[in-house]
Amino acid sequence: MESLTGKFAIVTGGTRGIGFAIAVRLLTDGVSVAICGRTREAVDRAVGELKSFGRVIGYPADVTSEEQVAAFFRSVDAEFPSLDILVNNAGAGFFHKVSEMSPEQWRRNIDLNLNGAFYCSHEALARFAKRGGFIVNISSLAGKNAFSGGAGYNAAKAGLNLFTEAMMLDHRHDKVRVCSIMPGSVSSDFSHGTSRRTGDTSWMIDPEDVAEVVTLVLRMPERTMVSSVEMRPSRPQK
Repeated sequence: MESLTGKFAIVTGGTRGIGFAIAVRLLTDGVSVAICGRTREAVDRAVGELKSFGRVIGYPADVTSEEQVAAFFRSVDAEFPSLDILVNNAGAGFFHKVSEMSPEQWRRNIDLNLNGAFYCSHEALARFAKRGGFIVNISSLAGKNAFSGGAGYNAAKAGLNLFTEAMMLDHRHDKVRVCSIMPGSVSSDFSHGTSRRTGDTSWMIDPEDVAEVVTLVLRMPERTMVSSVEMRPSRPQK
């Protein structure tokens, strides 16, 4: 297994939940980490909590904005000598039946979960041109399994899964590895509007479990690429 010590990573949506857990895990493995979040307050809070684990920087950026993503990457360039890893984690779900979903809620699903991953990947690939790199997209089993009220989220994550696979085919000979990690129910608050995350969530996957898989994938020998991972709760509610 490869060592991650000395590498440089970006984790989008790193201020809470899965993204925060991934940042912690990478930092403890000796990776320098840059995170982004939508507000300066959230970023500053997260950086303050993360700095005891290693070298971390953070900037406010909305991944749905191409301009803000570009500015974020330029800010990271000024601090890090290179970029080795991009974790596209930023995302959210707006859950409504199609007849009850507004066009704006539809667009937010696509913008947050799919377009943002494209904007960030496009920036990262430009930086990977000379030495290669690794892109991990945090997707969801919702990209494979539809559920009522999830049309917008299902469509966005399904698109992310195929985007990930196509990007892998495009750039595998450029020393770029790409992986999609698809958790099932995770005990994190990421949804807007109606969701099923109520009551006892102890049966769900922990964000730290997703972070562990991310580092496992990243540490695979260079000759090997884990292109997709499905994660499920061991004992879901009956």
